[in-house]
Amino acid sequence: MATEVTTPAAGRRPRVAILFGGRSSEHAVSCVTAAGVMGAIDTTKYEVVPIGIAKSGQWVLASGDTSQWSLSSAALPEVAASDKTVTLAEIGGAHQLVVTEPNAVPQELGSVDVVFPLLHGPWGEDGTVQGLLELSDTRYVGAGVLASAVGMDKHFMKVVFEAAGLMVGPYVAVTDREWLTDAEAVRKRVDKLGYPVFVKPARAGSSMGISKVDSLEGLDAAIEEARRHDLKLVIEAGIVGREIECAVLQGRGTDAPRTSMPGEIAVAAGEHQFYDFAAKYVDDGAAALSCPADMPEEAIARVRELAAVAFDAVGAEGLSRVDFFYTPSGELIINEINTMPGFTPKSMYPQMWAASGLAYGDLIDELIQLALTRKTGLR
Repeated sequence: MATEVTTPAAGRRPRVAILFGGRSSEHAVSCVTAAGVMGAIDTTKYEVVPIGIAKSGQWVLASGDTSQWSLSSAALPEVAASDKTVTLAEIGGAHQLVVTEPNAVPQELGSVDVVFPLLHGPWGEDGTVQGLLELSDTRYVGAGVLASAVGMDKHFMKVVFEAAGLMVGPYVAVTDREWLTDAEAVRKRVDKLGYPVFVKPARAGSSMGISKVDSLEGLDAAIEEARRHDLKLVIEAGIVGREIECAVLQGRGTDAPRTSMPGEIAVAAGEHQFYDFAAKYVDDGAAALSCPADMPEEAIARVRELAAVAFDAVGAEGLSRVDFFYTPSGELIINEINTMPGFTPKSMYPQMWAASGLAYGDLIDELIQLALTRKTGLR
């Protein structure tokens, strides 16, 4: 059963818990995303409580100093463990933050109206944290349990897209058992795709563990690199086409999803063969976004239409970024959906909305408002 929407008491700012860090290899990216949001959120309208998740999984009260969570090539930000643990508990019908520490009485920090889970990768973007919040009837920004899980797993994501009639490029999924028991069969399956191929962890993002492989000789090393991030892999045939992205924002009430103008990423010539981690987050000037992309009007309309189809196909809520390949023949091949895309001011999702008329701070506000008005439970 869904519960009715409740609002904070009159005169009180909604309390927003910013949840970031996490156990995945994208811990640092999550910290940078949180810094962007905390730097832009309207603190006259919302009370912000930063909660970091250490790599051990411990929840801690975190600093609101955004400079602490910056990313550079020299150092990656990290949430440190603490002797004080934060938990989210339902006390007296309200969702309360409670701090516990050894040999001390638990301290209640007050209620939370909405959680903004700025988590990337497994144990955060994949439905696990969303399930925890659902169990406590706590409202949160973004996709629910199933949509988050499907959007995290590149294999099942493709299965859902194909069922929805979207065009998916050739690929093979490789499980841990398949690779350990019959690696040669895996090599033969990949060989049928033709080279180059892209070897990817099935459940990681931010280009973690992804390698471009131009021949069979480099395949095993690329597989082992991807397996450092996930024992399940997706290996995709290289597609000749332009990389086009589209930002999707949930409609209000029963309205259809809203879509931005499509954007195109251009990676500067040099050491980056594709849009890898360094090009995304470290090397300034390594990549640039053109929005709207230089495409015919009918192609732009089609990208926006298909992005909304993908959003609904996985049952997404809140926000998503949908990525396509636009081939020379005019085909649009869907690459993936990201239900919690990078959200720093320089990330592609907010940049596309800014180019479409919705500024970064206003986008944050809209996402929080969508979460505050969303019913809990089955919906």
